[in-house]
Amino acid sequence: MTSVHNQGNPDPLLVMALPLESQGVFERANIPVLYTGIGKVNAAYALTKRLSEYVRAGRPMPQVINFGTAGSRRHVTGSILECHIFVQRDMDVTGLGVPLGVTPFEDAIPSRLEFPRLFPQLPGGECGSGDSFVMSEIAMECDVMEMEAYALAKVCWLERVAFTAVKYVTDGADHASGQDWHANLKLAADQFLLLYRRFRGEA
Repeated sequence: MTSVHNQGNPDPLLVMALPLESQGVFERANIPVLYTGIGKVNAAYALTKRLSEYVRAGRPMPQVINFGTAGSRRHVTGSILECHIFVQRDMDVTGLGVPLGVTPFEDAIPSRLEFPRLFPQLPGGECGSGDSFVMSEIAMECDVMEMEAYALAKVCWLERVAFTAVKYVTDGADHASGQDWHANLKLAADQFLLLYRRFRGEA
């Protein structure tokens, strides 16, 4: 587990992939959100760019909180987990004898990135990120599967920034995932806002 810098900044940095996932609830509450776009490349770029703005302004690094939706075969739809362990489920260099999920020639960086918990009232879990929307069985299955959190976690690990991710299970990572994801977006957004307000002592 890496040590992190979080020098008491009162305002955490909320990160989500899409405005669709927030359903406007954070905007109506005047709570800023960094939207990264879908996938690991977009997530890494957007967060790195934002954190560089903190550095240029001489501001302490924020606690980064990623709210997002995910599929799961281990937890029922409607479950909320705090993911504090992150893996890259689509990093596949097994043809060179490297285990699935391991980036070769990065010996100084663990393949499983782990961070301290921020929401102990939630069950913890492992999040597997990859550039695919999971609708069938895959080689590496985790508690939840989505498309951005590992990239966000790696940026924070490299920059020694505090990070956590809260994932709402919208679907079973199966043939009905697309329909179920759309149907559960509003429920997820409402839960994220409630959790954030409780975290800030506002509810």
